[in-house]
Parts: sequence; structure tokens; C-alpha cells
Amino acid sequence: MMMAKALHDRALVIDGLSYHSDGYTGDLRAGGVDALNVTIGHFEADFAETCEQIAGWLARMSAPDAEWLAIRRAADLAAARAAGKIGLIMGWQNMRPVGDDLDRLHLFHRLGVRVMQPTYNYRNFLGDGNLEPEDAGLSLLGRDAVRLMNELGIAIDISHVGDKTSRDILDLSRQPVLATHVDARALTPLPRNKDDGILRGVADSGGVVGVSIYGPMLWDGDRNRRPTIDDFMRHLDHITELVGVAHVGFGTDLPVSADLRRTAQINVNRRLWSGISDYGDCFGHDIPARYPEDANNHGKLINVTEALLSRGWDDGDIIAYLGGNFARAFAEIWRS
Repeated sequence: MMMAKALHDRALVIDGLSYHSDGYTGDLRAGGVDALNVTIGHFEADFAETCEQIAGWLARMSAPDAEWLAIRRAADLAAARAAGKIGLIMGWQNMRPVGDDLDRLHLFHRLGVRVMQPTYNYRNFLGDGNLEPEDAGLSLLGRDAVRLMNELGIAIDISHVGDKTSRDILDLSRQPVLATHVDARALTPLPRNKDDGILRGVADSGGVVGVSIYGPMLWDGDRNRRPTIDDFMRHLDHITELVGVAHVGFGTDLPVSADLRRTAQINVNRRLWSGISDYGDCFGHDIPARYPEDANNHGKLINVTEALLSRGWDDGDIIAYLGGNFARAFAEIWRS
């Protein structure tokens, strides 16, 4: 474990996706996380709600004793680490705040939003999410949005995006495309996971696949066995062999909160896809139960580094996986 900690401390650690944060940094500091893409606003937030969330984060980061630093360009990642702060990459999991007015992309880019997922699980003005049975792909407005996001330097995340919509984005985008928190459908056949062709497409674009430790996406359906870190490694091994070590990253889908019970409450009354509800009926619906026990908060992420070392990963490949690959992709997308 000492070797894992020394390597983990040396790496620039970037979590490709945390779906919620209340500003608490204790687990992040315990787990050596330097920066993370945080979903600003809940998954179905509209324009006003999202603006309120952004305003709150901007106020938090402007405080004299702020523990967070806004990441607007790639150089800010190193600056946050040097200053002893946690780097906040403001992101979305649904472009519902844009509605049908793409001029709002200019506004949100100015405010610092740097990662956007065009659709969540369901359909919006831009296209279909991964639970829409028609799988209709990008709308004409969605195509215009991809072009403008490329122009502005906003990273496109396809994690919850439908298969046809994902392929449309990969065909259209002229910058690297990200899948910040996904697993392999070849191993766990859920619509929320990505097929091998889409995963290869992300790598071909120059992007990064953030392999998730989210339990329902790793689960083999055995109602008597909760997924472990070994199940996560099985997905990581498959995806790494498929796309290459230069195109995999750390994408936990963990929340960051001083009170995980409150975080669980945030999800009450949200529509849950069957993979979550079936899993929760077996192992519990609270937040810690949704992840492998040895990696169910950011403070335990050293265990992932230890697992990589025990499997013979090279130090340089581990450093690339923990954050170097995301940093490279962000630099290309943000053009800084």
C-alpha cells in the first residue's frame, strides 16, 4: 500500500465525473483527488435552477478561504494542485438548461461550464438519451449544438447519450469526445453501458473513456453477490484492451458530500432505470451500497491504485489513467 500511496500522491488525479457535490472536500483530500468534473444542478434542472447552482459555486470559490478553484483551461489543473485547492470543472449531465436557444451556450461558457452531456437518459431538444426506445439520434438543433460546442471549446460527454445520438456526435465532432463515466456493455448488457464500437469511437476521436465504479453497471445479476473492485477491474481491463491505455480515465460517478444520506434523498422521486432499482432491491438504495465496499467514497480511491499495481500496470500508465489522459484531452478541447 505504501508504493500505491506514493504513486497516487505523485499523480495528477482527476475524477471524470462526480454527479453531486455540496462543497465538502474531506474525502477528496483523503483520496488525493486534485480536480473533478462536478454535475452543476440536478439531471433535469432547467435554466433558472442551473443559473442558481452556478451562482452558488462562483460565490463559494470567491470566498477568501475557498478550498476550490475554478478550472476554465487546462493550465488551471496544475495551478489548483500547486495552490493546495480542489479544481472544480463545472459540468452538466443534461443540456436542458439550453432549451432550444443555443445562444445560451455562449453565456454558460463565459460562466465557466466546460463539460456538457447533450442528453441525459431521456429525450430533449437535442436528441435521445440511452433509455429512449426509438434511439432516434441527434436532432438538427443537436447537430448545430455540437458544432457550436466545438467552436467554443466545450467538452462533449456521451455517457448517458443514446447509441444513435452517440454515433452522430462521434461522426460530427471535430474535437475529442468524452465518455466520462461508463462501463462495457459487452460485460454487463445494460443500455447505460457502451458497446465496443462506441468505446472505440471515443478513442478514435482522441477522447477518454472514464471507467465507472458504479455498482449497478458492474453487476452480473447475481442477487447474492455485490460487485467488488475486481468487477470494476474486469471492465477496466476490457476497455483498456479495446481502446488503449492512452484513452482510459478515472470516472467514478461518486457524489461528494458530508452527508451521503442527504445525497441519497436528492435521488428520491427521480426516474430510475431498472439496473439501479433491481440492484438497490438486493443490496440497498443508500449511496454507499451502490458502489463496491472498498471504493464507495473518494477517500478510498487509493484502493484502485493498489489494484492496478497488483495487476502489473506500469507506473506511467497508472499516472495517465488517474488523470494524465483527461488533462491531455481537456487541453485539446479547451485549446489551452
